[in-house]
Amino acid sequence: MSHIPHRKEKDCLNCGTIVQGKYCHNCGQENVEPKETFWHMVTHFFYDITHFDSNFFTTVKDLLFKPGFLSKEYMKGRRVSYLHPVRVYVFTSAIFFLLFFSFFVSSESISPRVNKPVSAEQRADYVKELELRLAKDSSNPWLKERIAFAKDSTHALMASDILKFELNNGLRINFTGTNYNSFEEYDSMEKTLPPSKRDGWVVRRLVRMDINIRRKVSENPDEVTKEFVDSVLHRLPYLLLISLPFFALILKLVYLRRKQFYYADHGVFTIHLYVFTFIWLLLFLTLRAIEEKYHWSFIGTLSTILVFVLLFYLFRAMKNFYQQGWAKTFFKFLIVAISSLFMILILLLLFMFFSAATL
Repeated sequence: MSHIPHRKEKDCLNCGTIVQGKYCHNCGQENVEPKETFWHMVTHFFYDITHFDSNFFTTVKDLLFKPGFLSKEYMKGRRVSYLHPVRVYVFTSAIFFLLFFSFFVSSESISPRVNKPVSAEQRADYVKELELRLAKDSSNPWLKERIAFAKDSTHALMASDILKFELNNGLRINFTGTNYNSFEEYDSMEKTLPPSKRDGWVVRRLVRMDINIRRKVSENPDEVTKEFVDSVLHRLPYLLLISLPFFALILKLVYLRRKQFYYADHGVFTIHLYVFTFIWLLLFLTLRAIEEKYHWSFIGTLSTILVFVLLFYLFRAMKNFYQQGWAKTFFKFLIVAISSLFMILILLLLFMFFSAATL
């Protein structure tokens, strides 16, 4: 309901019907004064999104402290007292990513560290890797020269130096296993092959993407790494949105024999779980930021406890919503947790691949 004063006249301004009460029974419009202040517009917008006067606090309270309860209430048809699952997801995710990119992810936090000196341990690991390659290719003069350079502790060995040497001198990082240095070299090699032996469209695209990435990293590894990390981070909202129906599908398969639960019911349960996860992540990231700034040891303990809180919440929500025994719920909880972890990892790899492709 709006907080704008109601009109004394009873004719609906939208359709002309005589209004009985606060709302028109014909079109549903509230019979309020058409003139409103800017403050009324802002508050009306906020109330409309959150039902701040009652539903918002009720929804948040039950979501946080009654795992699975809101989903069960929605399934039973008791919906007026709570925010709609989709609305609360949109609102919570918007707030989360606004705070996430404003306070927890800055230009410094996504800035790569390839322009900084490596540690003694990293230098030793790099030397060991080069020596292993030299054992397989003892006639390679570059490897001998590079090992001598890496062992010389009188100068700083930069992470960007390692990356450039790897890309330009044989420690290749690529998607296709090829070592082409330019598009021209690749095209020339393709022309020497009969048409039946040449790469198809997909492979050609992958090889060209591989050449482009390695060329850019070779020229400016710091900037390219920053762009890549920034691209992945800004795709996180899409990753979570896409993962939502897959998580619901996992629940559908795990509870396949529970015919009373439709896929939409699993979807509502997943939405409420994701909303709790957004709130949990804000608290977790806040604790990590405090720990990083003040180095209080007990904050690390609280962060560890929070991880178990999230796992317990999922378990308890499954128990309350699906109404199965403790042992059976725990077994299905393990399946859901492991399956969802693999699902997120696969989606993350795909998003990282697309991020690399757009560099």
